[in-house]
Amino acid sequence: MKSFLHLPWRAAKPVAEAKAVSGLAILAGEGAAQWSGRSYAALSRTGFMTNPVVYRAVRMIAEAAAAVPWLAYEGEREVVDHPALILLKGPNPRMGGADFLEALYGQLLLSGNAYVEPLLLAGALRELHLLRPDRVSVVEGPDGWPVAYDYRVGSRLRRLPAQGGELSLLHLELFHPLDDNGGFSPLGAAGAALDLHNAAAKWNKALLDNSARPSGALVYQPKEGGNLSPDQYERLRDELEAGYSGAVNAGRPLLLEGGLDWKAMGLSPKDMDFIEAKNGAARDIALAFGVPPMLLGLPGDNTYSNYQEANRAFYRLTVVPLITRTAASLSTWLSAIYPAFDLKPDLDQVPGLAAERDALWTRIGNASFLSDDEKRQAVGY
Repeated sequence: MKSFLHLPWRAAKPVAEAKAVSGLAILAGEGAAQWSGRSYAALSRTGFMTNPVVYRAVRMIAEAAAAVPWLAYEGEREVVDHPALILLKGPNPRMGGADFLEALYGQLLLSGNAYVEPLLLAGALRELHLLRPDRVSVVEGPDGWPVAYDYRVGSRLRRLPAQGGELSLLHLELFHPLDDNGGFSPLGAAGAALDLHNAAAKWNKALLDNSARPSGALVYQPKEGGNLSPDQYERLRDELEAGYSGAVNAGRPLLLEGGLDWKAMGLSPKDMDFIEAKNGAARDIALAFGVPPMLLGLPGDNTYSNYQEANRAFYRLTVVPLITRTAASLSTWLSAIYPAFDLKPDLDQVPGLAAERDALWTRIGNASFLSDDEKRQAVGY
C-alpha cells in the first residue's frame, strides 16, 4: 500500500513506540545511554582535549605539583648540587624540568600510569624520557609479575626489561583494585559525569541550532477514524529515527501530512534543569580529581568558606600527596645509581601552604623543651 506520508529520510533501526486502538503515537528519542571509552586515548580526547573542567583540573594539579622544588639528601645530609637535582632540572634536550614533571603528572591523572625511561652512558645517568602510556604494555611472567615492557610506535616494537641492569624502566601507577600491574585514572571514576557534561553541552548546542524547539510525540488522528497500516507505521517509525533522533537533529521541524499532529511533550530547559545537571557533573569531575569546585569557578559548592581555605585544601589533600608519592618512587628507583639517596619536596616554598608552615614554626619555636637542633629537625631541616 502506498503511504500518504512524504518524509525524505530512511533508517535501518527502529525507535521506541506506543500504539493505541484509535490512533498512533511515536515518541522520538534514544533508548539507551551511550558511554565513551575508558582508555588513555579516549579519556584524553573526550576529557582533556574536549572538556574544559577536565582540562583545567589536570592543568591545575600538574602545574602546581611541577612548581614545587625538590630537596636531595644522602642519609641525613642535604646535598644542594646533587646530580639527581641537576638532571631533574633538565631531563632531556627536548624538555625542561617543569615540562617533564607536568607531562608526568598529567599522564598519571589521565591514565593512572607513567613510564620513565633512563638513558645511561658509561654507567652514568644522563637523560630521562617519558613513554606515552597507551604505547606501553606490560609483559607478565609465569608468576604474574612484570618481566618486561613492550613499547610500540607504529610498526616498531622495543622490549624494555622490568628488572636487571643498573637502572630499569620506572613505572609509576595509581592504585587499581583489579589490576596488579596497572594504575587507575581518576578520570575513569568520573567517566559517567564526563559523558553527562559533554552530552549536555552538545544537546544544548543542538537545541540552539534548531531554534531551541523541544521534543514531543507524533499523533495520528484522522477525521474519518482508523489506524495506520503496518507498512505505513513501519515507514513512519524508520523515517523518524533517521531524520529526527539524536542530539544532532534536536528540535528539527517536522513535515506533517494527512491526519498527523505534533504534540509537544518535551520539557523546557528550565524544567529539565540542564544547567544544574551540567554543574553537578562538573562538580563530580572536580571531586574525582581532588580539586575544590570553588577553584574551578563552579557554582553550588559551599564546602569552603573562602578561596584561600579551598586553595590550602587543594595543596594539602591533592598536590602534596601526589608529589610525595612521586618523590618516594623516584628515590627508590634512583637509589640504584645514587646510594642512600632520598628526594623530598620543599614544602616551605609552596605559597599555598605558607599559613600552615607559619603556624608550625610558631608552635615549634615556642616549645621550650626542645633544643635548637630538635626544632630544626621537627620543621624538616
